[in-house]
Amino acid sequence: MTETAPVGPERFRLLANYIAGMAIDVAVAPAGQPAHINKDAILVSAGGTVEEQRREVLVQSALLGAGSFDPRLMKGLRARPAIARRYLSLEGRRVLAELAERMPIASAALPVDGTRRTASSDESLEIAKGDAEVADPPAWFGVLKPAQLVTVSGPGTKATDKDLRLEFDLADIPETEDEDEEDTAKSGESKILKLFDNPLFSNKTMSDFLRKLMGNSRSPGEEAAGGELQIRSIRRSSKAGPDARPLATPIHFTDDGKPAAALGVRGVLHPEWDTFNNCYKEDWCRVLDFPLAVPADVADAAVVHDEVLRRRLSRVGLGPKLLRSRADGDDLDIEALIDLFVDLRSGYSPPEHIYTERRKLARNLGVLILLDSSGSVTESDSDGLAVHEHQRRAAATIAATLEELGDRVAVYGFRSEGRRAVHLPAIKTFGQRFGALSRARLNQLQPTGYTRLGAAIRGAAKILETEAGTPNRLLLVLSDGYPYDQDYEGRYAEADTHKAFEEVRADGIACLCLSIGATADSDALARVFGSASHASAEKLSELSPRMDELFLSSLKELSVSRSRG
Repeated sequence: MTETAPVGPERFRLLANYIAGMAIDVAVAPAGQPAHINKDAILVSAGGTVEEQRREVLVQSALLGAGSFDPRLMKGLRARPAIARRYLSLEGRRVLAELAERMPIASAALPVDGTRRTASSDESLEIAKGDAEVADPPAWFGVLKPAQLVTVSGPGTKATDKDLRLEFDLADIPETEDEDEEDTAKSGESKILKLFDNPLFSNKTMSDFLRKLMGNSRSPGEEAAGGELQIRSIRRSSKAGPDARPLATPIHFTDDGKPAAALGVRGVLHPEWDTFNNCYKEDWCRVLDFPLAVPADVADAAVVHDEVLRRRLSRVGLGPKLLRSRADGDDLDIEALIDLFVDLRSGYSPPEHIYTERRKLARNLGVLILLDSSGSVTESDSDGLAVHEHQRRAAATIAATLEELGDRVAVYGFRSEGRRAVHLPAIKTFGQRFGALSRARLNQLQPTGYTRLGAAIRGAAKILETEAGTPNRLLLVLSDGYPYDQDYEGRYAEADTHKAFEEVRADGIACLCLSIGATADSDALARVFGSASHASAEKLSELSPRMDELFLSSLKELSVSRSRG
C-alpha cells in the first residue's frame, strides 16, 4: 500500500526543513495576506501557483536558516514597518545568493536582480536603518512581521533566571499575533498602555506595583510619582558665561624626587568666586589633602562620651530596607509570587510568604567632619580653654558616636597660607577606624595659618562625594565662621564661602556648620554660612539635645532645594 503524496503547501515541508535546518510546517496564509513566517509555520499566499508558493517557501526558509529572524534583530524592527521592509529586501537577496551557491539547481527558480547585497544580517539591518537607497523587495518575498518572530530563533531553550525574576526590557513586552505594525504605527496607540487593560489590574496591589514599575501616573490623591526615590544630586548647569561654575582640576604628582606622591599627598585646583567682578577665578586655589604623620605617642586619647548626643543621632540616617518573602506586608513580592507558583505547579506547597515589608533599619549616612585648625581658633574662654580645644573635643565625640552607630565618618582639618597652600590634613579617612591612631592624630593637631574657608569646603566636599559611598552625605564644619587669608577677607571672603556652600548643596551634599566655644556674631554667621544650617554654643553638650534636629533639618533643606531645582 503506497502513501498518498501531500498536496498543497504541505508538499514543500521537506524542502523547507532542509533549507531552514529545523522542523517547520508550511501552511496557507489567511486570504488576502502575503507570505510570511510566524512562530508555528511558513505561511504562503493563498491562491498562488505551485511555482509562486515554492519561491515563497525558499526565501522564508532561507531567511530562517540564515538566522535573519534572530530576536536580537527583530526587537529593533517592531512597529517600524518601513525599516522592516528595507531589511527584508536586503536580507532576502543576501540569503538567496548564498542558497544559490549551495543549491545551484534552485538558482533558476530565484529570479533576483543585481541590487547590492550585504555580507551579514547585522549589515543589512544597519543599512536598512540608514538613508541609503534600497530597492523594494519582490512581491514573492512576502512581508516581515517582527512581532511574531521574537521567539523564532531555533529550538526552544530553558527559561533563564532573568525570565523568572520578571526582569525585562520594554521591547520584550508581548504583542498579539494578529497585530499589524503598520496599523499600530499609524494609530499612535501605545502598546505599553495595553498592558493596563489586562484583568490582572483588578487587583489593586498588583496594579499599583506595575504602575510604579512602568512609570504610569498614580491615582488622584496619592503621593506624587517618584516620591519614594532618593535623589542623589542636581545636574550642574552647562551654560557658558562668567558666572558658570568651572570644574575642579586634579593635580598629578610625578616621581621627580619630591616627596609629595610618596607621602600620599593629593591635590586639586578649585575655582574661587570673585563677588566684585561677579565671576569665577578658574583653578585659583591649590587644595592639598594628606595624612598627618604618625604621632610618637599613640595611646588611646580619652573621648568624652555623650549619651544624649548618641540617643539623638541614633534617630538620624535611618534608611528604608526592603524585607522580602514576608508572611504579611505592604506589597506583593513578585519574585516570591513566581517562586510560589512554580513550586505549586511542581507539586510542592511551601508557606505563602509573598509580601514585601519596608522598615527603617539601614544606616545610610556619610559624614565628613571638617575641623578649623587655623590660628583664629586659639582664643580662650573664661575657663582658659581655647576654641580649638572645644572644637577638637566636639569632633572626637561626634566622630566616635557616629562610628558607633554605624555611619561612615571622616575627619579632616583645614588651614591655609594663601591661595596656593590650602591644606586639609587627614585625621581619619572613610576607610579607617576612629581608633588610637586617629585620636592621637587629632590630639596633635595644632592651630596655625589662616582660614580660606571657601576652598576648604570645596576640597572637603570633593572627598565626601567620591569616598563616602553612601546615598546621604553631610559636610559638618566646625569653625568660628571668620574666613580670612591673604587677599581673602571681608565681603569677598564671605561671598566666596557662601557660594561654596551653594555649590556643595547643588551637588547633593547637606551642610551643617557648628561654632563651638567661639563668641560668634549671629549676623556674621548668617552672611558666611548662608542658607546652610548653622548653630553656635559654648559647649557641645548645649547642642546635643537638638543635634538630631540640626542633622535632619540640613538633610531636609537639601531635599527641598533639589526638588525645586
